[in-house]
Amino acid sequence: MSRVYGYARVSTTHQNTDLQVDELKTTGCTKVFAEKVSSRTPQEQRIQLQACLSALEEGDELVVAKLDRLGRTMHEVINQIHDLQQEGIHLRTLDGLLNTRSLGKMAPLVIGLLTGLAEVERELIRTRSQESVDYRRKTGGNLGGRPTLPEIKKKNVIRLRDEGHSLRQIVVLTGVSLASVQKICNTATVMNKLSVIQESGVNQIKERSIV
Repeated sequence: MSRVYGYARVSTTHQNTDLQVDELKTTGCTKVFAEKVSSRTPQEQRIQLQACLSALEEGDELVVAKLDRLGRTMHEVINQIHDLQQEGIHLRTLDGLLNTRSLGKMAPLVIGLLTGLAEVERELIRTRSQESVDYRRKTGGNLGGRPTLPEIKKKNVIRLRDEGHSLRQIVVLTGVSLASVQKICNTATVMNKLSVIQESGVNQIKERSIV
């Protein structure tokens, strides 16, 4: 006899899976796997999702609130749908977007179409990204990475540090990230030490010259 399992996920600790779990149980899920995990987390690192997928067998049905519960990107979600189809596992969403059991023989066709759309989307993204890089390289633009902080902000961070403010106080006062504040202060400390060493060396040379 086939089983119906549910999977619920919310992205932050401020959210709660209870609503999804209740809805999944109401629709017939005999067991629901739930977790709080960021939408940026890869599928393989979603412990409850992996447990749910491992428990499913041919003929079973997986129910989720929406397709985005299954992955970070459209491509990742479509791949998961394809894998479930290959294993003979049905998939249903509470928002009514997909029900592979109801689709019957049409399910492979629909999933194949979705797979094709995901590939097209990925290729378009890759093409746009490459065109952007080529254009910026041609025009001498920034090829990526975080923009550097203006010198006035760096000087302000150093000044506040010299006045005795803690790193976190500087973050609040300047709006600069903690990592950047730490980097600026560490660099300033190193430069000060180098300056002292150089000055000491110059003084020694002067003393020898006088002698």
